[in-house]
Amino acid sequence: MTAPAEIMEALVRLPLAAVLGTALALRPQRKGTPTRMPAVVQTQILLSVVGAIIMLVVGASLARAFGIVGAANLIRYRSKIDDPKDAVVMLCALAVGLASGVGLLALAVFSTVFLVIALGIIESFEKGLTKFGITIKIGARTDELRPRVEAILRRYKLKYELCASADEALSYDVAAPFDLERSRVTDALLRLDPEGHAAVDWSEKKNKAK
Repeated sequence: MTAPAEIMEALVRLPLAAVLGTALALRPQRKGTPTRMPAVVQTQILLSVVGAIIMLVVGASLARAFGIVGAANLIRYRSKIDDPKDAVVMLCALAVGLASGVGLLALAVFSTVFLVIALGIIESFEKGLTKFGITIKIGARTDELRPRVEAILRRYKLKYELCASADEALSYDVAAPFDLERSRVTDALLRLDPEGHAAVDWSEKKNKAK
């Protein structure tokens, strides 16, 4: 297949795969079902594009198909990846590498450009939040000061959920912007106790896709 023919096929098939994958990933959600994780939605869109690239590479070649299965299994069992989108980006790299290896150079170049653009668009919708657990202790008045604690969390644009409340401790799950200066939040919370006995403990949480 000539380079122009490769590009013309990819020009039709990759955007179509992206549109159809987006339609599936963003399908209407039934009431009462779990909230969809952004990483999972992004992964579903990217998988449709990767599938299209791989099929363009495979064509009618059975040998290429077996080679791709073997390479994909190598990634699956040898790589430990927390974010499913990162795993799919690895498959993207595999797909364009396979295209280069079998001589479909135009397809490899066009697919790489398309995937970079697609990733840029998808990742532009990420909220850029880091999840933390935060425990606040302000002595016997801790529970009494809860409204002021939560006012401080709102002031610094933290999304929070109360996990535990006791007379001497409050525990929250919070989502904070990546560029948050936690020391400023900590200082504001510590100032709630003029005697200087307050304590604020942060613990970062890993995002887990459902």
